[in-house]
Amino acid sequence: MIVADNETAVDLLYYEAVAKTVVRVVSDKSDQPLSVGVHGDWGAGKSSVLMMVEEAFRDDDRVLCIRFNGWLFQGFDDAKTVLIETIVEDLVKSRSGSQKVADQAKKLWRRIDWMKAAKKAGSYGMTLATGIPMPETVTDLRNIATSVLSGGADAFTAENLKAFTASAGSFLKDMEEDSTPEQMHAFRAEFEKLLEVADIDRLVVLVDDLDRCLPGTAIGTLEAIRLFLFVPRAAFVIAADEGMIEYSVRQHFPDLPAATGPATYARNYLEKLIQVPFRLPALGYAETRIYVTMLLVLNECGEDSDIFRRLVPIARAALQKPWTGPGLDRATLTATFGTIPDPIQRALDIAYRIAPILTDGSRGNPRQIKRFINTMSLRLAIAEERGFADELNLGVLAKIMLAERFAPEVFDAMARGAADTGHSAELAALEANATQPDGSVIAKSAESKEPKGKSSPVEQLPDWPNVEWARRWASIAPSLTDVDLRPYVFVSRDRRGGYGSQAQLGELDELLQKLMGPPLLIRQLTTEIKRLNSVEAEQLFDALRTKVADADDLMEEPAGMHGLAAICQQHPFLQASLVAFFRDLPAAKLGTWVLTGWAGAITEAEAASAYDALKADWAGRDDNKALSGAAKAVAKIPAAKRGGR
Repeated sequence: MIVADNETAVDLLYYEAVAKTVVRVVSDKSDQPLSVGVHGDWGAGKSSVLMMVEEAFRDDDRVLCIRFNGWLFQGFDDAKTVLIETIVEDLVKSRSGSQKVADQAKKLWRRIDWMKAAKKAGSYGMTLATGIPMPETVTDLRNIATSVLSGGADAFTAENLKAFTASAGSFLKDMEEDSTPEQMHAFRAEFEKLLEVADIDRLVVLVDDLDRCLPGTAIGTLEAIRLFLFVPRAAFVIAADEGMIEYSVRQHFPDLPAATGPATYARNYLEKLIQVPFRLPALGYAETRIYVTMLLVLNECGEDSDIFRRLVPIARAALQKPWTGPGLDRATLTATFGTIPDPIQRALDIAYRIAPILTDGSRGNPRQIKRFINTMSLRLAIAEERGFADELNLGVLAKIMLAERFAPEVFDAMARGAADTGHSAELAALEANATQPDGSVIAKSAESKEPKGKSSPVEQLPDWPNVEWARRWASIAPSLTDVDLRPYVFVSRDRRGGYGSQAQLGELDELLQKLMGPPLLIRQLTTEIKRLNSVEAEQLFDALRTKVADADDLMEEPAGMHGLAAICQQHPFLQASLVAFFRDLPAAKLGTWVLTGWAGAITEAEAASAYDALKADWAGRDDNKALSGAAKAVAKIPAAKRGGR
């Protein structure tokens, strides 16, 4: 089961306390305009808080709660108008049986139409000033002309031309009759009247995903909210990352003087707009441990299971005062369940092991933690479908995924080393240098794997960017030194290429690099190439083929081709694959190097026949004259004189 990464009313983080506080703030002094900010990084749980607020007001017929997702309207020309239209439309729908509401709404629709037209009037002003018509201007005036002259060519008379001129003139003149301040004051007054005739105590507008919008959309939405800030009974709850909103403000006002300070101005703009800010804190260790436990149980048992439902209140009680303990305690669980169910026991074990580093690596972000758990569950499901789930230990998989997510250089080294035997020498050295919680280093002998006491590192570790993090990670149970890592690396292929690809050649990496070298060096590798078994030879062939295919210029022979020839000479079963590789290369971009020197690498009858057919095809092409001419010339040369590599 995968936990959906969207807002939810199932409160696994005890954000209900935040939501209830927002509800109380909005409900107090409901006759006053109010703006509340719910701030936090992406994935912190802001949308879930808004859902809980909406749920709290659901049964209160004196409160109208409207949800507006700014991201859904990304790309609209006027985000400000879209928000205003949404509010008025939803308010009218909520009181669909009231004629007074319908009549008052008509007045507001006229004001909204004025706002739309006023925006277009700005383009007309630009047209008059520069003499260059803008697209909107041309379209609107064309529509006027179409309506006036709808009679066709016969109707193109002096009277109709006069009518067209009058219509176009009035279209512009209407924009000048009322000033913008007058329109805004009138809009507020009429909207206040609409709330009055709608007979509601509080209008609550929940604005979500504003920090996902482009700067223009975000600022337009905020400007619309500012329009309502002086309207009694109106309250806005805005979920957004302050950093992204400040960025939008800076982009919208790029020419702020240096003395003002764009960062200061952006912060002041947001603080002026948001009267009551709430910030969702990052999860600490205890909260992360509880959250991981809950997600694992939810994944295994489901939301409707008796185990999960009985676990929720215990978790929420622990989240009320997370500083008092490390998370869920077994004594409370035993008192509730009698015997702790196996899914909870497994979840507690995993959470205890990975929570310290997961807290640090994810910076306490619930979305990152949820993605980690979902990825782990997905990989277990893949292993189950392939039939090797029994070979995976959940604790081992979680530990490996921590390295993959937060220290990819450690994961890559581990995967390369484990490709052949399943065990990594670098990983063994790292675990022998594992840093203990007190900062000491425990050295382990290769024979006993038992601690020999505090000492300095026994082996030199690779020059990883964050070796101290790696040491802390290595100290997490279970130890991976004696674990066959191949099934775990295989199931992690969403990060790496196919199993056995270039990135996982292990000890063959050095030979691969040599096969990319000059012909003289490659001729000295004949014995090494001959000793390769068929699997190793195919691995090297695939790795070299990938490097050649990625070459920018195929007119000149890419590095690695002599290596491919050497492998095919010693392992003829790959010769058909070499010809197929030639066939897959873009013929229009190929140089003549593909035509000569391959006799020694293509000796098998079937492969040689396919190669001859391919050369005949090249000879008949019109998109590469050089290749075509050379292929025709080669066809006239006796095979014995073509030579090999």
